[in-house]
Amino acid sequence: MTFSRVVALSGGVGGARFLDGVARALPPGALTAVVNTGDDFTHLGLSICPDVDTVMYTLAAVGDEERGWGLAGETFAAMEMVRRYGGPDWFNLGDRDLATHLLRSEALAKGESLTAVTARLCAALGVGARVLPMADAPCRTMIETVADGTLPFQQWFVGRRAQPAVRAVRFEGRPPATREVLDAIDACELVLIPPSNPYVSIDPILSLDGVAAAIANKPVVAVSPILGGRAVKGPLGTMIPQLTGAAASASAVARHYGSLLRGFVVERGDERDIDGIAVRATDTLMRTRDDRLRLAQQTLAFASELVA
Repeated sequence: MTFSRVVALSGGVGGARFLDGVARALPPGALTAVVNTGDDFTHLGLSICPDVDTVMYTLAAVGDEERGWGLAGETFAAMEMVRRYGGPDWFNLGDRDLATHLLRSEALAKGESLTAVTARLCAALGVGARVLPMADAPCRTMIETVADGTLPFQQWFVGRRAQPAVRAVRFEGRPPATREVLDAIDACELVLIPPSNPYVSIDPILSLDGVAAAIANKPVVAVSPILGGRAVKGPLGTMIPQLTGAAASASAVARHYGSLLRGFVVERGDERDIDGIAVRATDTLMRTRDDRLRLAQQTLAFASELVA
């Protein structure tokens, strides 16, 4: 089966890189990315949407491949001046990246929706896939730490380098998913969950009213963000034991998603720990853009077998 309407939920660098492969593996226009906005925040008076921008820059092939965020060839002269003035410099904004935040902030101040301004920015960058923020109103990810109280996600993740141990993850605000998101899920043939952090990248999307119920009626295939007991990037490897008491593993991720999944793609060797769900084992590490395409093609082929 060749899929013509696929929705992928996404957040983080791994999610964006997998989407790059999926967008190239599918026919033009077949992919809709529903992107986490729980990381969004206001910084230096600007509306910052880290996951949306990472997806946008990655799909446009203008992102910094080594860092995984921001634009390639970026400079940081503006932040150097912020630092000189004694301003908050804990969250780096590149000089060209600032244009994205300035135009977005201006549009939102004039009443344009985040969905609309994202579509306009993506079109300007030549992004072929449809990129949809999960909501047009705030749904903030908050990290309840063991010793330091509750921290907004970016303060915990960037400002504190994800060091404070996590007691719980919760979300402030219950905005509705946008009509565009719900319509895309309703029309799709397949839902993909990339190798994103389930707690802070995917759960915010699933927390919105109507999303989990809509996805429950669709075949859902996820790719594990844990390979051989370790996260490739980010804090998931420590979050799983902190939040569940279990070791970090692909099976822990499968248990978290539970009955939502019809299939699960894991690193070779991890499949023996997973029961009760269809599993495809392969090399899931995305070292290059060719790896992204290969993993996307294998995931889509697996999904096609499941829905045949």
